[in-house]
Amino acid sequence: MTSQRWHSFAAGMAAVTLPLLAGCDSGVSASEPTSGGSGPITVEVNQSRDQYGKQAIEIQLTNTTDTPLTVTSARLHSSLFEGDISWQPSAGSLELPPRQPKSLPADLPTASCGRSEGESLELEATVGYAAPGKEPVEENTSASDPFGVLARNAGELCIAAEAAAVATIVLDPRLEVAADGRTAVVRLIITPATPGTDAQSLTIEAIDETTLLAQSPTAPWPGNVLLGTAKQELPLTIRAARCDPHAVAEDKVGTLLPLRIKVGERQGLLKIAAPDELRGRIYDFVTTSCAS
Repeated sequence: MTSQRWHSFAAGMAAVTLPLLAGCDSGVSASEPTSGGSGPITVEVNQSRDQYGKQAIEIQLTNTTDTPLTVTSARLHSSLFEGDISWQPSAGSLELPPRQPKSLPADLPTASCGRSEGESLELEATVGYAAPGKEPVEENTSASDPFGVLARNAGELCIAAEAAAVATIVLDPRLEVAADGRTAVVRLIITPATPGTDAQSLTIEAIDETTLLAQSPTAPWPGNVLLGTAKQELPLTIRAARCDPHAVAEDKVGTLLPLRIKVGERQGLLKIAAPDELRGRIYDFVTTSCAS
C-alpha cells in the first residue's frame, strides 16, 4: 500500500453521522429493548490507523441532543460475524457530551466465513444509556458502516483462516542492510502445514508496498508465487518509501506487509506483521537511509 493509497484511505475514514432509529422517552428498563423514531444518538462503524490489521474497530456514537447522555453499553450485530461486536466501559459508564461523537474500541469476534451469497448485511445496534433525570433504557436501532469496515475485516479474517490451514507465512526477524545503506532485504518465510504432501492451492499473486516500504526498481518483488511442498524463503529487497520527518514517528501500518493471495477459490488481502525485533530494525533502516 503506497503512501498515496493510505492518504486516500485515511480521508475516507472521516466521521459521518446517520440517523439513529430509536425512541428516548419510552421510560422502559434496560432489559426491555425498544426501537422507534428518531433518537438522540447516531451509531456508525469506523476504524483508526492503530486498529488497522489488528481485528479491532470503533463504534462511534454521536449525541445529537443539547444535554449529556450516560452510555453503559453498545453492541453491533452483523451476519458477517458469528457473535456480537461489543463495547463495555471500564468505569461502568461513559458520558457522551452534547453534539459530540465518541469512538468506542471493540474487538471483532470470529468472522462468519460460511455465509451464503446474497445474505442480508443489515447492521443492527443496541445502545444502553440514560438521559438526565430519566431511567436507563436499552434501544435497538440500525447502524451505518459507510466505509465498508466490517466487510473488509471479515474478508481478511476469513482468508487469513483459510491460508493458515494451508501454510504459515511470516517475516523473518533478520534484516540484511546493503553496504550503502539505501536498500535492505527482508525474508518472507512460507511453511506448508503438511510439508511433503500436496495441499490446497495457495498463490501469492502480488505483494503491495506500504506507507513506509517500497520495492527496489532493480529488484522488484516476486508475483504469482505458488505454494510448494517444502518450506520457501522469498527475499524482498526494500527501500524507504518516504523520508518526511514523521514517516517513522507516526507509523502505524508501514511494517504490515500486504499480500494479495488466492487460496482455494477465495482471493483477498493477507497482512503479515513484522515481529517486534524486525520492526525496530526496519525503523532504524528507514531513518538511516533517509539521512544518507
